[in-house]
Amino acid sequence: MAIPFRKTSKSKRDSRRAHCKLSAPTMIVCPNCGELTLSHQVCKKCGFYKGKLVVAPKPEKEKETKDTKTTK
Repeated sequence: MAIPFRKTSKSKRDSRRAHCKLSAPTMIVCPNCGELTLSHQVCKKCGFYKGKLVVAPKPEKEKETKDTKTTK
C-alpha cells in the first residue's frame, strides 16, 4: 500500500471537500394561502398548484386537551 510522502494540508483537504455539503430546499410562498411550500409541489395546506385546486385539503385535527376529554 502506498504511503503519502507529505502530509495533506488543511486547505488542500477542505478544497477537495468543498462540493460535499448540504443545501437547503428551495421554498416559495403559496400564492393562494401564503404558506411556505416546496417549489413545483402541491401546497399541503390548501391543495392548490399553479392556481388550480388539485387535491382537496385534509381537515385540520383539533388538539384535545384534558378539559375536553370525558371520563367514564
